[in-house]
Amino acid sequence: MTRDVVIMAAPNGARKTKLDHAALPVSIEDTASEAAQCYAAGASVLHAHVRGKNDEHVLDAGLYRELIKEMTRRVPGMLIQVTSEAIGIYTPEEQVACIQAVVPKMASMSLREISSNFERPEYARQFFEWCDEHEVHIQHIVFSAEEFQHFLDYRERGIIPAGHRCILFVLGRYNVNFQSEPADLELFLQHDLDGLDWFTCAFGNQEQQCVMAAINTGGNARVGFENNLYLPNGEMAASTATLVSSLVDSMQAAGCQPADSTSARQLLGVRKV
Repeated sequence: MTRDVVIMAAPNGARKTKLDHAALPVSIEDTASEAAQCYAAGASVLHAHVRGKNDEHVLDAGLYRELIKEMTRRVPGMLIQVTSEAIGIYTPEEQVACIQAVVPKMASMSLREISSNFERPEYARQFFEWCDEHEVHIQHIVFSAEEFQHFLDYRERGIIPAGHRCILFVLGRYNVNFQSEPADLELFLQHDLDGLDWFTCAFGNQEQQCVMAAINTGGNARVGFENNLYLPNGEMAASTATLVSSLVDSMQAAGCQPADSTSARQLLGVRKV
């Protein structure tokens, strides 16, 4: 039986610029255009970043609203996940303020960042409770097995509500030159993942091999220029949509298919309006 896999496209991220790749989208118009191409290729979710006047990473509620409006016009079927990434310049209070101002359907949050390196669990609890109240679907981002253990502990203690099932395992963040490999996933697979909607993303040119390892063991995938610019054959990809298309080919060869936006919404429990 063919399994539906949710593909999330991450076309820009917080750090790369057009100096890294000329096709990396920076403006709202270019990001929406690239998202539309990713959607056509098989991605059902956009992992969204916005940039400031100097193309720098910003948490700007107004710009997020503009992007959501443009996405609604250009590719209304695609789900949009707003990032709250701090990259060392935003406080938890600023991250929360941005999400609360936008009230998106989906948002990602680093568990380490929102809890101030796990020293403020009650602050994290308050934010997660607000998300539940306002039906904001949260994907919890963890970068190591240690952080995943905190996630499991927080769920057991009720700091993370039981309904929060979505998690992203980031591979390669602490490796030399940010290069991941499929074996990095094993640290997470040692835990019981039943009941979780889990995704993997991977730094470096083995991105597709890593996310296919996740897909083959029941996970979902996030791919794109945020973490990697290269196709599995070593060639530089023309765009994030090219990476999505290549992943879909590998998935179909393995007996999986990309989930459409309706299936993705149902699988992840994202509110409709």
